[in-house]
Amino acid sequence: MMHPDLDDLDPRPQGEPALVDALGRPLHDLRISVTDRCNFRCQYCMPKEIFGPNFAFLPRSEILSFEEITRLARLFAARGVNKFRLTGGEPTLRAELPKLVAMLHEIETPEGAPVEIAMTTNATMLKHLAQPLADAGLDRVTVSLDSIDDATFRAMNDMDFPVAMVLEGIDAAAAAGLGPIKVNAVVRRGVNDHTLLDLARHFRGTPHIVRFIEFMDVGTTNGWRLDEVIPAADLVAQLDAEFGLEPLEANYAGEVARRYRYRDGAGEVGFITSVTQPFCGTCTRARLSADGSIYTCLFAAGGTDFRSAMRDGASDEELGAMIDALWRARTDRYSELRTQATGDLQRVEMSFIGG
Repeated sequence: MMHPDLDDLDPRPQGEPALVDALGRPLHDLRISVTDRCNFRCQYCMPKEIFGPNFAFLPRSEILSFEEITRLARLFAARGVNKFRLTGGEPTLRAELPKLVAMLHEIETPEGAPVEIAMTTNATMLKHLAQPLADAGLDRVTVSLDSIDDATFRAMNDMDFPVAMVLEGIDAAAAAGLGPIKVNAVVRRGVNDHTLLDLARHFRGTPHIVRFIEFMDVGTTNGWRLDEVIPAADLVAQLDAEFGLEPLEANYAGEVARRYRYRDGAGEVGFITSVTQPFCGTCTRARLSADGSIYTCLFAAGGTDFRSAMRDGASDEELGAMIDALWRARTDRYSELRTQATGDLQRVEMSFIGG
């Protein structure tokens, strides 16, 4: 049910986006980071050299409560957001996560439609959590799995987690009805590129959709180098030569993955091209960090603090005005400008606001 304080905050002509930024992009997606912690130490996200035993993660008092997350989520839904995605860190490490999902499940758009709730996870906890999350209202999951080769995967997560544990989680999620499950693989030249055809082959003939992601310069600690990026066009060519592919139309405006299907009907694959073919022009995402800041870009240097405003007694109307002002002023298009000396800019770590 909609919060009664929000009924008149966003009068607008029927059919128009609730809120658009300075470049005309609507606000449709809210990524919610529920923790800054993760049980993996992937080099492209949370390398051990930085996020080691002495790294100072957020104390519990600085992390948003479920009530605070839900309050902000309601305000975003009132402004056109129709999808929440739970991220981290690793979101399944947040205690009582199904309780948050149940709270978010009560939120509706101004038109009375449910808001889709998705989650990105490494799946290591899904064997036990998939059904409770589904029962609470989670709609689907995206699973990070960078290689089907066990030795390569253990080296990439750098915590010796086996592929089998992730596959168990995927099976549990499928059994709980959290599909179609998307399987995301970050592709890094010389690290896992030799295993990608095997990953595609493993999920061919299933309802699961493998998506290959170009290695991105998220944060400032992952040692990104352009020569380690394999253009998605090269990956499409490889899979086409091996299996035969044909392009598909996007499911919706702003979808980040370029979709293909196997010509023999054995399923679908996707390619996320934020380095070689940026999609900033259709980006509709805002990101809420675990400590309550809103970021308007994955590559942003900083966010806007909503936690302090809430804890200082800001009304829903005041918080809503903050959201309106922040989104209307948004001009972010980092990936389109990447070649124009952006590499030295400080950026928030992906582990802090989700990928």
